[in-house]
Amino acid sequence: MKIKVTQIRSTINRKEDHKRVIESLGLGRIGKSRIHEDSPSIMGMIKKVSYLVKVETLQGE
Repeated sequence: MKIKVTQIRSTINRKEDHKRVIESLGLGRIGKSRIHEDSPSIMGMIKKVSYLVKVETLQGE
């Protein structure tokens, strides 16, 4: 299954490791989206920065 991750908040004044997670997810500015496979490593990264991103599951892909 695939998931769509969208950044909804800024990384200004956030912890450095949270900024690195956002960069690793392929994000970097508000409104930018990326599609990822639903894997344990990706879900762990999303959980860490859940207050900065919005997650949607994609059906039929």
